[in-house]
Amino acid sequence: MTLFVLKAALSGLLIAAISEIARRSPGVAAIVASLPLVSIIAMIWLWRDTGETERLAAHAEATFWYVLPSLPMFLLMPWLLRAGYGFWTALAAGMALTVALYLVLVWLAPRFNLPL
Repeated sequence: MTLFVLKAALSGLLIAAISEIARRSPGVAAIVASLPLVSIIAMIWLWRDTGETERLAAHAEATFWYVLPSLPMFLLMPWLLRAGYGFWTALAAGMALTVALYLVLVWLAPRFNLPL
């Protein structure tokens, strides 16, 4: 249980740090947020917990494929915000687009033997 709390605290600190950096410099925060820090931390925890090479390799590979459908959200949201839509509407639309693209990926993956 202690390790779980440590994992949650470190992961939460990362998110808090990015939001604080964004208050001062959105561009720098975007660079930090775009780094695969969460994925790296997750891989470190997975390696530490299991030490399984194949499991870690499968996780990293699947993460690559799941990142792709999430990227259009970062184009849709600024477009909607600049078009006058509110934050919550833009966020909901971005999330809906991401979920829809995830579903497309899950549907396409077996047809192209993608390892999810």
